[in-house]
Amino acid sequence: MSAASHRISRLEPYLDRSEPAPTLLKMLVGVQLAGFREDAGLSQEQAAREIGFSPAKLSRIESGKGRRPPTEKDVRALLTRYGTDPYEASVLLKLLRRAGEPGWWQRYDKRLMPEWFDRLVGLQEAAATIRTFEIQYVPGLLQTAAYTRAVVERGLPNVPEAEVFRRVELRKRRTELLHRGDPPQLWAIIDESVLWRVLGSRDVMREQLAHLVTMAQRSHVTLQIVPLDVTNASAPAIPVTYLRFGGVDLPDVVYLEHIRSANFLEDQDETEEYRVALDRLADEALTPRESLDRLRTTMATRYTDDE
Repeated sequence: MSAASHRISRLEPYLDRSEPAPTLLKMLVGVQLAGFREDAGLSQEQAAREIGFSPAKLSRIESGKGRRPPTEKDVRALLTRYGTDPYEASVLLKLLRRAGEPGWWQRYDKRLMPEWFDRLVGLQEAAATIRTFEIQYVPGLLQTAAYTRAVVERGLPNVPEAEVFRRVELRKRRTELLHRGDPPQLWAIIDESVLWRVLGSRDVMREQLAHLVTMAQRSHVTLQIVPLDVTNASAPAIPVTYLRFGGVDLPDVVYLEHIRSANFLEDQDETEEYRVALDRLADEALTPRESLDRLRTTMATRYTDDE
């Protein structure tokens, strides 16, 4: 079996996914096209020139970026130039068509789902492992609805109630991936100040910490807390999400969130730096068992029912 045939055989299960996974499939199509190009002995610039694409267009296709997948016409042109085996080409074209099926999150309007956020949600839906560090809020995938509402109202105090409702609904829908039959492994590291910062009310915080206790006991969730008395913790200054995809030749992706935008890092040298930083932070944090104890203690001392 050729290297290309081996790659393609590993993609066939993605044709049978019950839920659309457009972000993952766009990336898979792009990675396979890059592999076919390399097998044909062509650089990206050579292939683009011969087919009549700009180098930027071919780069975008191979990286799987953008809201929409490449057109079938463009992909066929590439496959023809690369001399791709008909069977391998047929599997890739089927993946391409599935990549055009909208994910559930793409049904929300673009005000709630700008392109960078659309990509994050799609990547999280496709990831095998999600690592995240938060310094200000509970990670989105672990938030309760009431806590999310408090976060939205704090960050967007003037938005209409209908929009607040939609944003809470969207966040709640995102958390469902942790409850599906094949959930990703989630490894969340939280600064202890997050547990003490009252958002909404003490009742909201008590419910949120109780939810963290429940989730932290699930086999696919690892939760660690960086205690306040660790003064030299090597924590990044902004939230970090690190995404890894299982066994499909895709690069790890680091998501760095800003107020109204985000950066996605895919270069291996850059992503490795963040992986090492998260490993170091995990070493400095409380163990998962100690973190669970700290959550319970904080609930009992700061958010008691009779306070």
